[in-house]
Amino acid sequence: MGNVYSGVVRASLYRHFTREGLPGVSVGVCVTAVESRPAGVIGTSQNSDSSHRPFGARVKAFVALTKPRIIELLLITTVPVMFLAQQGVPDLKLVLLTCVGGYLSAGGANALNMYIDRDIDALMDRTAQRPLVTGMVSPRECLVFGITLAVVSTLLFGLTVNWLSAWLSLGALLFYVVVYTMILKRRTSQNIVWGGIAGCLPVLIGWSSVTNSMSWAPVILFLVMFFWTPPHYWPLSMKVKEDYARVGVPMLPVIASNKVVARQIVIYSWVMVAVSLLLTPLGYTGWFYTAVALVAGGWWLWEAHGLQNRAKAEVTGAKLKEMRLFHWSITYVSLLFVAVAVDPFLR
Repeated sequence: MGNVYSGVVRASLYRHFTREGLPGVSVGVCVTAVESRPAGVIGTSQNSDSSHRPFGARVKAFVALTKPRIIELLLITTVPVMFLAQQGVPDLKLVLLTCVGGYLSAGGANALNMYIDRDIDALMDRTAQRPLVTGMVSPRECLVFGITLAVVSTLLFGLTVNWLSAWLSLGALLFYVVVYTMILKRRTSQNIVWGGIAGCLPVLIGWSSVTNSMSWAPVILFLVMFFWTPPHYWPLSMKVKEDYARVGVPMLPVIASNKVVARQIVIYSWVMVAVSLLLTPLGYTGWFYTAVALVAGGWWLWEAHGLQNRAKAEVTGAKLKEMRLFHWSITYVSLLFVAVAVDPFLR
């Protein structure tokens, strides 16, 4: 089950990552000087004319603002934690409300992402077809849409789930938009390290939705995702670093050699795998989760060290095979969290 599920997620997320950029954490206020270009400059004048924006295409564009493929990954780390918190099947209505609230919150953050980053999106190949760049959605519409989703999602969580989950959801959105995008993204190569915290919070939300409290189990899984994010995204950044260099975004592969980046990937990978194994000795999981964490983590480390060895040998281009680790990182997190959900039924 895990292999099939993770394969579907990996395929869909890969299409998004390679065409649309960083999942859920790529918004920013212009700090680095880049070529000024108004939103929609790549689109034709017809796209900017409301009479040439069909209703169906407009609806599709607004859905695209939420980056639905990215939200798949967030839900993968939310729902299994609800099973762990319940030690069985949680209330399905609660699962549905949590998923809807999570989608709206992340979608609002992603819409604000595109609003703030529309200047560099117009200059990057992978983001040239985003709705604001093509003119299918105006900046004002995007801003109102993003804020509306943020408000609705917070109220939905608070009124139908609990207010702890509502504040965590709002905190994730604000951290993503303000801390990562507006402060970190265009200023430091550590942007994805600390900015990735926003993508870790759905783990806490999954737990709090069921228990209305916190525990060490979600904190450990939060840390797994924290240490997973850099070695997950840096391989992709290695492949598309010219795009980031063009717009002045200092992703680590832009300012450091492949050897340096690969060494950092290996360090974060070892810490991630070690942290993932803490759940069992603390009594939260059993043999099934432990087996999956060991096998999947071992394969991850094999791939990470393989990338480091190729970087040390100064291999470049397609032979560097940096995307192998990127692909596996999505499979890994899918398998690990499926194991989180299944483990309570096998204890």
